[in-house]
Amino acid sequence: MFDFLADKFSSVFTRLTGQHKLSEGNIQEAVDKIQEALLEADVPYSVVQEFIAGVKTEAMGQKVLSSLKPGEQFIKVVHDRLVSFLGQEKQVALQGQKGVVMVMGLQGSGKTTSLGKLARHLHKQAKKDNLKPINILLASVDFYRPAAIDQLEILAKQVGVPFYRSTQTDAVKAADDIYTYYKNNHFDLLLLDTAGRLHIDSAMLEQLREIDLRLKPAHKLLVLDAMTGQESLRVAKAFEQGVGFEGALLTKMDSEARAGAAVAFRYVLKKPIWFVGVGEKIDDLELFHADRAAQRLLGMGDLESLLERANEKVKEHEQEAAYKAFMSGNFTLQDFANQLSMMTKIGSLAQLTKLMPGMGAKMTPDQIEKGEVELKRFRAILSSMTPKERLMPAVLNGMRKQRIAKGAGVQVVDINALLARFEQSQQFAKLFKKFGRL
Repeated sequence: MFDFLADKFSSVFTRLTGQHKLSEGNIQEAVDKIQEALLEADVPYSVVQEFIAGVKTEAMGQKVLSSLKPGEQFIKVVHDRLVSFLGQEKQVALQGQKGVVMVMGLQGSGKTTSLGKLARHLHKQAKKDNLKPINILLASVDFYRPAAIDQLEILAKQVGVPFYRSTQTDAVKAADDIYTYYKNNHFDLLLLDTAGRLHIDSAMLEQLREIDLRLKPAHKLLVLDAMTGQESLRVAKAFEQGVGFEGALLTKMDSEARAGAAVAFRYVLKKPIWFVGVGEKIDDLELFHADRAAQRLLGMGDLESLLERANEKVKEHEQEAAYKAFMSGNFTLQDFANQLSMMTKIGSLAQLTKLMPGMGAKMTPDQIEKGEVELKRFRAILSSMTPKERLMPAVLNGMRKQRIAKGAGVQVVDINALLARFEQSQQFAKLFKKFGRL
């Protein structure tokens, strides 16, 4: 979702970075380009004006103009303003809490799916932090959308958490029944799905107010579709006025949406973004970190998120084995295969380049696509090799290469390309070992 703005900002900052001196003229030009990019990204005009005014005030000061590295100082000014707009609030911690989490949103926003993702996220987070497993109950009072309750029940089974279906058919009475079941069975958290509509509806808001009054939820979470742009801000205002909520979960952040809603949300609503949906899989939910989002927008990558993802997807002993193999200087094709396997677990090449500083701006979509094809081809080649060939690549003669090529569905030239890439990795490993000792 941040790709559009990241590309725009990158083109602006490339001209400034490395310059030994900045003038009011080229700073004004950069500010104008940033303003244009934000407006194209569907950030409301009033928000853009407020943002630009703050950047301009700081950037035109002596702090930037007299700096030894004015280009970098200017980028820092923009970064700090972005963090301020995106929100610096402490993240909500649902672990260790008890109560009801009332989840609201319009039909089609991804509300029901997000409940399953949230339950999954809380279980993973507890395990990661070595905490006692959180006892979650999933339930729904969404009688408006056909099969909504069935969908949540399927998600509950997929995630591995209990689900309760009320026998009541009235939403408010069903909420009372679900709450009684939740209390009697001593659950920690009740994640309650509520009914949505295609548009804001007075009957829906009245129903939500009644459920809110009866259950007194510990948290009210609003799910918004990031692809709806400024419309999502209008929806959020209506929910805030009608029922109230504490934080938002933005779905479809992996889409082609232009980031306007994310940039403007906290400034307009004075509410934090708690979570973001970054894909269709049940694991594709992340905590929202304003500083990390700002870094990605400015092409600085997000090494913290990359490290977290690596620690989550790759077991510790696998990481240690890869590190030892690399540091030994005796790097084999089997080690190379293991590294490719670990990278696949962490994410696609497109996902990884966005998290690595500078890589997102340097690699075009065509280059990333070619890289994905090459990695897939390399994995097929390595899978067609025998253990001996992976450990002792020197034995790979013409006949062996022909056999491997046939098994992997590639040409011998592709095997040679893999071996050339492997030799480069070996050289890096030797250099790393040499300078690591120093």
